[in-house]
Amino acid sequence: VNRLHITASVMAATVEDFNNAKAKLGTLKKDPGNEVKLRIYALFKQATQGPCNTPKPSMLDFVNKAKWDAWKSLGSISQEEARQKYVVLISSLLEPETPAGVAAQPAGADTSYQNLLVSTQDQITTITLNRPEKKNAITVEMYTEIIQALDQASKDDSVITVITGSGDFYCSGNDLSNFTKIPEGGVEQMARSAADLLRDYVKAYIDFPKPLIGVINGPAVGISVTVLSLFDVVYATERATFHTPFSNLGQSPEGCSSYTFPKIMGAAKASEMLLFNKKLTAMEACQVGLVTEVFPDSSFHKEVWSRLKSYAKLPKNSLAYSKQLIRAAEKERLHAVNNQEVERLVERWLSDECMQAVMSFFQGKAKL
Repeated sequence: VNRLHITASVMAATVEDFNNAKAKLGTLKKDPGNEVKLRIYALFKQATQGPCNTPKPSMLDFVNKAKWDAWKSLGSISQEEARQKYVVLISSLLEPETPAGVAAQPAGADTSYQNLLVSTQDQITTITLNRPEKKNAITVEMYTEIIQALDQASKDDSVITVITGSGDFYCSGNDLSNFTKIPEGGVEQMARSAADLLRDYVKAYIDFPKPLIGVINGPAVGISVTVLSLFDVVYATERATFHTPFSNLGQSPEGCSSYTFPKIMGAAKASEMLLFNKKLTAMEACQVGLVTEVFPDSSFHKEVWSRLKSYAKLPKNSLAYSKQLIRAAEKERLHAVNNQEVERLVERWLSDECMQAVMSFFQGKAKL
């Protein structure tokens, strides 16, 4: 049996191997992600029942529709081949290895977060998005953790707060698997719960009392881009890009960007990003005022952190009071815009356009 596992790529897996793999699946310590789970589901169904032979679920049934698409995508491969692929996939998931790019826990780190690294050193609180295997896409749980981390940072003894990402990406935006987690109350309850969470998330940035600095270590997408307009300073590596593909997904702007982007970069440039999905390079984002300064990738961390440490030596209260003066006139307006954007997004999430766009995304992902 051991030899069969080693040479599974060239030998057919037995029923015993298949059953062993099925049993071991429950021992996985880390969620492999929705793409892999769809693949596991599809291979299991193909191995046990053969090609997909069930009716296509409703477009509104996101979860079962995604499962059906994944199974259907396997076509007519034999049950034996599906069984072999299933065993190989489960074996690869069970191999003890650390995902590339996961950041090590720094000194002074708060270990209570699942998908963030939060630490305070040299009067700087650093919040690192730490889900590099998913390009730091933000799950529902991460939204809550970031709100908590910002609240914690607002009350600690640090002078400034920094947000960055681990791995090659800063953040790939909202994890679209959030759309598959439909509660018993249905899609409308999901949309309303998501709206409340999003409102609180953006509010945490609007109300943050200390200087907030973005250290953009790679590509940024969606909400990770829009809320940058609520930061005080944004430093980016030359490798970073900035993309808000809301129209592609049948959605609309958030993070107060419908107000802040035209104010920062002018209506025409803002429309290119928010309406027509234009992706900006780091230099382009700097030219329109979304990014403060761009650094060579080779010296990015050294130069930026040297600067941040000098900022952290400035008088704490002076910085906080100065930020209050700068933001006071805008705060009420930003909260109003946040509420308007969230209400529009509820309508978008419940629309046929958005549902079709999200399903198209998952159909593409299911064809592994």
